[in-house]
Amino acid sequence: MKPINQVIKTMKPSGIRKYFDLANSMEGVISLGIGEPDFNTPWHISNAAIESMQSGYTHYTANRGLIELREAICEYYHNRFSVDYDPKKEALVTVGGSEAVDLCFRTLINPGDEVIVLDPNYVAYEPAIIMAGGVPVYIELTQDNDFKLTPEDLKAALTEKTKCIMLNFPSNPTGGTMGREDYEKLVPIFEESGIYIVSDEIYAELTFEGEFCSPASFDSIKDQVLVINGFSKAFAMTGWRLGYLLCNAEINSQLTKVHQFIIMSAPTAAQYAAIEALGSGLEDTEEMKKEYERRRNLLCARLNRMGLRTNVPRGTFYAFPDITSTGLTSDQFCVRLLEEQKVAAVPGTAFGEHGEGFVRISYATSYENLKEACDRIEAFVASLKQPEEVLIEEEIVIE
Repeated sequence: MKPINQVIKTMKPSGIRKYFDLANSMEGVISLGIGEPDFNTPWHISNAAIESMQSGYTHYTANRGLIELREAICEYYHNRFSVDYDPKKEALVTVGGSEAVDLCFRTLINPGDEVIVLDPNYVAYEPAIIMAGGVPVYIELTQDNDFKLTPEDLKAALTEKTKCIMLNFPSNPTGGTMGREDYEKLVPIFEESGIYIVSDEIYAELTFEGEFCSPASFDSIKDQVLVINGFSKAFAMTGWRLGYLLCNAEINSQLTKVHQFIIMSAPTAAQYAAIEALGSGLEDTEEMKKEYERRRNLLCARLNRMGLRTNVPRGTFYAFPDITSTGLTSDQFCVRLLEEQKVAAVPGTAFGEHGEGFVRISYATSYENLKEACDRIEAFVASLKQPEEVLIEEEIVIE
């Protein structure tokens, strides 16, 4: 047999799935690893899909998706974020945000083009870039800067080979956000460079502090921006596998060509569910968001009290604590935490080289589970203290 594609062969499997699989193989594990809402899809959304099937809507839709859904998506972006797109020419419904990421890089990148990636970053970006023949160029995001992208770092990363930048705010894994005032500093650089901006906005509705801002809201660079979003996180619809792309008509027509050949069209029943979600599901989203914020506050307070420095995430349902005080690497911390206390988290290195010294903890689990997990993490951190330190603490308590 002839050899398979070397790019695929040398690619590492997802670091998230590794710990998810380990956790599933053990009894009594509290999983804080997977990035999935613990809420079920609201019934009225599921029922819309059922009714569509009962009505016989079980055939292909248009390649770009149902026009009713594209209209709802564009109305949603207009009403929520003051960004306008033409549903007929500038909207494309995809199989999850993951397909949208893949489409962007397949369409934009020529072999050897550079793509700026923020590090830490979501695990799917780098492989998608490499599979498309691109070259990732990394910008380190720091805890001291609240994991924001700065103009200085952006300028330093740009070269003649730079084709685009991959943004994800609110960020998985850091929970960092970029407000309008942050983007205003970057817009002149984007405008001058002419690079494409791929903006993954899947956690837009899970912004806790301030208003969510899309780079597409700046008219001078809007045609450079490709917006990715979907229904998985905001509406607890991970299993429905439905996302979308918004961008200028010329690029959208090229994206649609790739989509036609690899997908044809997104699942029909899921599209009808999504129409219901955008029409009547935002109240459900708001309730879920309130609960995520309650959990976030508990988790961050507990982690900081343990001595694990943790920035309070302004979005998403992830915390990204610094675990260097334990003396363990990210991987050692997660392996031992799982083995000794049966709590699953993901090492920061799953999200890039600069994730070393951090772990990602998802608080998309029940408040009760989170309290118990915090107790177990605290016990684990306490067990790592040197005997001398324990003795000193005991003496202080006695006094």
